[in-house]
Amino acid sequence: MNRTTALALGSAFLAAPGALAAQNLAQLTLAAVPEESVTPALWAAQSGMFRRAGIDADVQSASSGTAIAAGVAGGSYAIGKSSLVAIVTAHAKGLPFVFVAGGSLYDTKFPYSVLAAKADSPLKTAADLNGKTLAVPALNDLTTMATKGWVDAHGGDSSSLKLLEYPFAQIPDALAAGRVDAGFIADPVLQQALDAKKVRIFAHAFDAVAPQFMVTGWFVTADFAAKNQAVLEKFARTMRESASYVVGHPAEAVGVLAKFSKVEPDVIAKTHRIGYAPLEPKYIQPVIDICAKYKAIPAPFDAKDLIAPYLR
Repeated sequence: MNRTTALALGSAFLAAPGALAAQNLAQLTLAAVPEESVTPALWAAQSGMFRRAGIDADVQSASSGTAIAAGVAGGSYAIGKSSLVAIVTAHAKGLPFVFVAGGSLYDTKFPYSVLAAKADSPLKTAADLNGKTLAVPALNDLTTMATKGWVDAHGGDSSSLKLLEYPFAQIPDALAAGRVDAGFIADPVLQQALDAKKVRIFAHAFDAVAPQFMVTGWFVTADFAAKNQAVLEKFARTMRESASYVVGHPAEAVGVLAKFSKVEPDVIAKTHRIGYAPLEPKYIQPVIDICAKYKAIPAPFDAKDLIAPYLR
């Protein structure tokens, strides 16, 4: 054996463990709307947490939870992040989706997603919204239910609202241009619009759902959950660990969210840092109940039905 051959074989031998490790990683395509609750997944991917858990995760951007649900059902994505309403309504229609990790936690003490109006809008009360045009990121999404609930609870008439669908990122410009009278916006887009003096906070409409509840969650089809228990348990554990790290080290996660959301890092750094919900029924049930109240589903059901059995 000559020296060249020996070196080549030696190099191949040394490279083999890494190559084999890469081949053994579970390939998962994730989809999420580019807002703050995607941060734990982005951090887990960039920091190597997923790879250390045996997962090669590709996190892709999508326009809405409804679109993501369609992608997960069709197999384009293994795991999606969605507003709870999309999954609640899908369940009521017999579509077998289950959550495998919690997403953002709404806490009335730290509202990060609000109903906003144009900065100089004369609107002041819920009754002022009667007959007005409002922008929401998806029709019949959680923002829609919360808006209806808040308007009705504060003296307005939600049945008179005209709701139009806009991506979060486009709602501030729609408000500034007068195309809509109010709209639901979440950080970091909210902070960016406030800094630009395009909008002002009109109401903390999510309070109409509950003081605390899970706003978004990571979900799969029931079939995928049944066939991939081991990898999904690793995914759930990694997401919990990543969420804990992100909450404790918010400055370190600014860059990954800025790149994914295309919002300037300094804007993100000024926004309220959100919390992340444990995957527990008590954080899901209020969303199911408000969906039933506003006829998005025929009747309420037990939140346990929306969690993968081995993660309850």
